[in-house]
Amino acid sequence: MSGAAQVTGLAPEKIEKVLGLFKAAGHDEVSPPILQPADVFLDLTGEDIRRRLYLTSGTDGLDLCLRPDFTIPVCRHHLAQDAVKLPAAYCYNGPVFRQRPDGLGEIPQLGAESLGRTDTAEADADLLALSVKALEEFGLSDIVIRIGDETLFAAVLEGLDLPTVWRRRLRDLFGETDRLTAAITRMAGASSSDDDSRDVRLGFLSALEGADPEAAHAVVEDLLSIAGISAVGGRTPSEIADRFLEQAALASGARGHDKAAETLSAYLALKADGASAAGMLRDFSRDFGLGLDTPIAAFEQRLAALEAKGIDPARLTFSAEFGRRLDYYSGFVFEIHAVSPPVEGPLVGGGRYDKLVTLLGAEDDVPAIGFSMWLDRIAASVRS
Repeated sequence: MSGAAQVTGLAPEKIEKVLGLFKAAGHDEVSPPILQPADVFLDLTGEDIRRRLYLTSGTDGLDLCLRPDFTIPVCRHHLAQDAVKLPAAYCYNGPVFRQRPDGLGEIPQLGAESLGRTDTAEADADLLALSVKALEEFGLSDIVIRIGDETLFAAVLEGLDLPTVWRRRLRDLFGETDRLTAAITRMAGASSSDDDSRDVRLGFLSALEGADPEAAHAVVEDLLSIAGISAVGGRTPSEIADRFLEQAALASGARGHDKAAETLSAYLALKADGASAAGMLRDFSRDFGLGLDTPIAAFEQRLAALEAKGIDPARLTFSAEFGRRLDYYSGFVFEIHAVSPPVEGPLVGGGRYDKLVTLLGAEDDVPAIGFSMWLDRIAASVRS
């Protein structure tokens, strides 16, 4: 019996059948090492995963972690090959490790990744359709498919009169709706629930604002050294200094952007089924004077490709605020939930990460998309 089957209670033959489905679609099975270099995940996965890493170190002093996801290890596996060829497709079956407040931190997953395809819309449709077929193999067809697109959000930001630091900050928060909403509220000049704690830091931030970056770095690093702190949340003193400088710039420009805040709030409130979403986006673009024709056309092309794969756009739920909480996602994202979930969270989560392979060392940009299946949640849904 496979490790995944032991943890989830799913029949091993079901797991093998789904892996066979992935292989028939052209994905080669790989098993990246469980131990991975920690710095890669600290840099590229986002706050949520950074807080939940299982960290250790090797005898050579190298910081290591138990793999918290498969996407980065699969991409590293791809780049480590003697002859890297594109396009390439991989699948996997095994545990990932993330600290959780309750339950095991060992989470069984299946998944598939596609690297290097330039037919973007068709690749998106193929991977989403493949994940739906995999769920059907497990006996799950009563599902809700949620889609989002960070490319659209980025295009809205580019059309607004905002300082670069605010654009970057808001894009970094995309997918974390509560924090994003609070930032937009503050940007418009209103107070938010964390203003009191922010005021405590305001004097220090004001002192940093406009300071020479090297001097600011030195101040922060000296303070951390005095306190005996070498890192916080995986960040080095230099990275913490960068964070303080960004916070100083944000604090100084946190007023007078009412129109931008109104536009962003209106955009993030948009929701529709896939069949109606493009029209809704065009209406929004016209009403707020934004040039969103190019990303909307790409959105429509993806829907057409999905329909060609047998997925009716009316089955999809588009939510403008929806993004996934991993920093490397850069465009189209999706999650699949059970209609009556016995457990919280998606059965499947995936999306496009066109910058990740380059960040890991590829010489040229590599378009990429993939998804992971949470086998413990699937098992609970099958039993319910």
